[in-house]
Order: sequence, then structure tokens, then C-alpha cells
Amino acid sequence: MLTLLSMFYYICLRRRSRSGTRGEALTSRRAVESGQRAVLPVSVEVEQYAKEVLDFSSHYGSENSMSYTMWNLAGIPNVYPSSGDFTQTAVFRAYGKWWEQCASAPLAFRRTPNGFHSQDYIELGFEEPVYPTAVEVFETYYPGAIVQILACSHNPFSQNPPTDVRWEVLWSGEPTKALTPQARQFSPKIKHINFPTNLLRLEVNSSLLDYYTELDAVILRGVKERPMLALYKMPLIDISDLSDSEDEMSDVGGPFKPGGDGKQQRTANGYFDKLPYELIQLILSHLTLPDLCRLAQTCKLLHQHCCDPLQYTQLSLQPYWARLSDASLGHLQSRCTLLQRLNLSWTGSRGALTLTGFSSFMKARGLSLVCLELSCCHFLNEPCLEVIAQACPKLQELNLSSCDRLHPQAFTHISKLSHLRRLVLYRTKIEQTAILSILTFCPEIRHLNLGSCVRIEDYDVVASMLATRCRSLCSLDLWRCRNLTDRGLVELVTGCRMLEELDLGWCPTLQSSTGCFQQLARRLPRLRKLFLTANRTICDSDIEELAACCPALQHLDILGTRLVSATSLKKLLQSCPQLVLLDVSFCSQVDTRAVQELSSLFPSVAIKKSFTQ
Repeated sequence: MLTLLSMFYYICLRRRSRSGTRGEALTSRRAVESGQRAVLPVSVEVEQYAKEVLDFSSHYGSENSMSYTMWNLAGIPNVYPSSGDFTQTAVFRAYGKWWEQCASAPLAFRRTPNGFHSQDYIELGFEEPVYPTAVEVFETYYPGAIVQILACSHNPFSQNPPTDVRWEVLWSGEPTKALTPQARQFSPKIKHINFPTNLLRLEVNSSLLDYYTELDAVILRGVKERPMLALYKMPLIDISDLSDSEDEMSDVGGPFKPGGDGKQQRTANGYFDKLPYELIQLILSHLTLPDLCRLAQTCKLLHQHCCDPLQYTQLSLQPYWARLSDASLGHLQSRCTLLQRLNLSWTGSRGALTLTGFSSFMKARGLSLVCLELSCCHFLNEPCLEVIAQACPKLQELNLSSCDRLHPQAFTHISKLSHLRRLVLYRTKIEQTAILSILTFCPEIRHLNLGSCVRIEDYDVVASMLATRCRSLCSLDLWRCRNLTDRGLVELVTGCRMLEELDLGWCPTLQSSTGCFQQLARRLPRLRKLFLTANRTICDSDIEELAACCPALQHLDILGTRLVSATSLKKLLQSCPQLVLLDVSFCSQVDTRAVQELSSLFPSVAIKKSFTQ
């Protein structure tokens, strides 16, 4: 019996195209036949903290300091085992579902796999490559955001260019919400991999959390010698790999129909021939992209349906960032003749996508594109943006968030996209000349994100240009702009009266004493979201003006102000019935007791008050 099973496994391995080599299969056969156990090598476990933060998608902090930045994840813990809101930790830009509910949020892409939950990521380099045995993450505030941990075969500190880069998932899970915001040491059971690594990637989803998650440090444990399995584990066999030909597979289980001589004959495509074309298309629209590509290999009829361009009007490749290459784009190119929305965010790192592959696809399929998501695409360079400007004349939405390696000169090409309505330039190196050129030639812009764009020298000039050229502006993110003054703000709100969202968080040059915030409230009656984070000068008169003039207000962040009292906040809550988020963390006049009283009076409002221990 053992010999028969061994031969069956051997035949399966021989026919399985994606399995190991013939020599490996024969070795595995001998291991099964002999039933011998391998000897586990003795190896000392290495424990190491992250040496360097290599890449990340967003952070709460600025580009010129260490407070709340991802760079705090390098080295030993700064805060743990303490809990609370500490500046020495790593904090992502957003949390909860508030951002998804804003007018500036992009529409979700169809076909996103149910198992893809990631919203942000960070990549960490460690000193020594090891075979991982454990990963430990020190979460010090509102834990539960981590949804995936991956390891990479490439050594980020090697001088050699990356070749055959592989990513393996060590652990994955769904978004969770911890019972308490207290600190914890998160160490999930990880999968064993067959290559050493000193590059880890953490992916997070903070949508279920009540406040910003904070990470303090990461430990990678592992051994330098490759561990041997006690008994060779036979790889799982996919039954579809056992067929010798496509014809053989297409005949299996096919339904019959009576022939003219009374004998049973096979139909060409079974009952699928009786279904309307549109119904089959509707069924296939619920499949993920890999499933659609696999189904296309089953028979000619389904191949025709799976390659129909109507199945590819929207294409999100972000969930497959680790596997996407020039060849992948080339394979999809013939199917995307009607492509309108394309998401390539996070793709192309370490040479996976090149200028040649990206340009070829865009030149062939960019004509009908109206939305292009390129967040954290580090393969982008100036020729890529030039191709986009030339090949995508109808483009209305462009996201270049955290493309921080793009040369400042590259952004000048965006001004050729005259139909732009949404532009995200968060954490890019765009300079003042380029943004002024874009605003001059793209007057239809309604949503603009210039958060953490530290190379813009004078935001007053940008505000003046917006007030003149973009009067239909709906949302504007100026998070951490360092030089916007009251003059620029007043000019902005005077010209852009349609604004519904305005983020002025961590803009230290704005002073309440000039009356700029009261003028903002009077001139923006449609305002729904206002972030005045860390402006110490906000006072009761500003809050009362918002209560009187902005009844549609839904989100308000006044974290860090010292001059606002609970009395003015109560007036605001009474006057703004649609308010759902109010952040009063570190507001010295609003203590925990006042927050509890306001929360009991207005239970539909999430009033945030962070703490430290």
C-alpha cells in the first residue's frame, strides 16, 4: 500500500507544472518510501529590532521631525510598556471610517478580493537575514490594526540590484478592535518560509479603531540556518493540474443531449449555451481578477466571456502588488480596451515594473482612462508622468500620494491634464512653480491634497491662485503646510465659497487673533469637515462662529487648543445636528469629566479625548 501511494504522489508531482524539479520530486518519493525522519539542526535564535524604516504609505508626523513619524519604529521601544498617546511612536495618517465618508474619498474599485483589507503599510530592514521564527510588534495605543505581515527575499542593504524578488505572507488576518486601548505585544503564529529575510512589511487597517493606532517597535526572531521539517510535507495537489490536455478537461462531466438517432451526444458548452450573454457577464463580474483569468482557461465559451472588455472597465491591481510585473500588464493589455479606472497603487517596487512596461500599457489603454491611482509607486519617474500627460487626455482623477522619489520637475507635466477634478499630491516633492502651473491650466479641480508638501515655499500664493482659478473647489488638504498666513486663508475662503472640507491641521502660522477663523466660518456655510489640529490659538469665539454659520458641520478636530471651553462646545453640538466626530484631545480646558457629560448629552457624536499613562 505504501508503495502504491508513493507512486501516486510521484505521478502527481511529475504532472504538476508548478511543483519542484524532477530531482526534488524523486527525493520526496524516497523520503516517503523510507519513512525516515530528518535530523533537526541545532541553531541559535537571533533577536533583532528594526535597523531602518525603508518605506511607508503615510504617517501623522511631518517630514522634518520625529514626532508621530514612521521613523520611530527603528530601534528599541521608546514607550512600551506604557500606554497612551506619545509623540515617540509611529502613527498612520487616518483611522476609523471618517475619511471614507468624506466627499473627497475616491470611489471603491470593483473586484477587490474579500481577503484584501490593507490600507497602509510600512517596510522595515533588519541587520541580519534569518529564517523567521517569530515577529513581535509593540502596540502602545489602540491595537488591532495589523492585518498582514510579509517577508521579502531581497536584502535591502545589499549593493547588488534586486533579482527574482519574492514576498511571502508570514501571517494575515482581518481588521480587529481590541477591547481596550492599552498597550500589548502582538506576536501571531507565523508561517515558516524557505529563504532568509531581513525585510519585513506590516500592512494595517485602522477602519474599526476608535482612534489612531500607535506602534513602538518590531522584533524579528529567527535562525541563520535553514530549519528542516521533521518529515517531508508533500505539497498539496490541485486536481486541475492532473489533466494532460485542455480537451480532456473540457469533456469531464459535460451534460448530454439526444441526437437524431436517439443516442446521447455531448453539447458544446452544456447549459451555458442556454444562458443569456448578459447573465453570464453578470455572474463573472463577481469574480476576482485571478479567478477570472483562471476561468478563461477552462473552455472557449468562458474564455470569450472572461476576455470581454466590459469585465475590465475598472481594474484594481493594488491587492496583487507583490506579483505584478511588466508581463502581467502585457497579458491584461488586450482585454482593457474599455478601461476607465485603474489602480496601480503600491505596485512596481524593486524593479517589478519598468518604464517600458508601464509606458506600453498606458500608450495602448490610456485614451479612455478617467481615474488613475498611483499611490506609493516608486518606479515612477519624469518620463512616466510625461506618458500619462500624453496618453490620458480624459483623465479626471490622479493620485500620486507618497510618491516621494519623483523629481520636482516631473510634476510640471500634470498641467497638461486640463480635465483634472481630483489631484492627490500628499508627501511629494512638488514645488511652487509646478503647482501654480497646474492650477492655471486645470481650473476644474474640485479635490486637492497638498498635505506635507514641504517644498512649496509660499502657500499664500497658492491660496490666491486657488481663489482665482478654482472657484468650484470642494475639498482642500493643507495638512502641515508651514507658511499659510491669515491673509492667504481669508483670500482662499473668499474665492472658494463651495468648500466642504478644509484641513488646516498643524499650520502654526495661522493666528485666531487676526479673525481669520471667524471669517472662514462666515464664508463657508457648506463646510462639513474642518481640521484645525494643534492650533493653540483657537478660542471660544471661533467655536461659537462655527456653531452660528456652519450647521452642516460633521467633522471637527481642534486637538491641542488651550482656549476652548466645554460651554462653547455644548453650543456647537446643539447647533450642528449632523456632527459625528469631535476631537478635543489635549484641550486643557476640556477635561475627561466634561467629555463624559457632553457624550451623555450627545450620544451620536464620537468625542475623542486621548490619554497618556
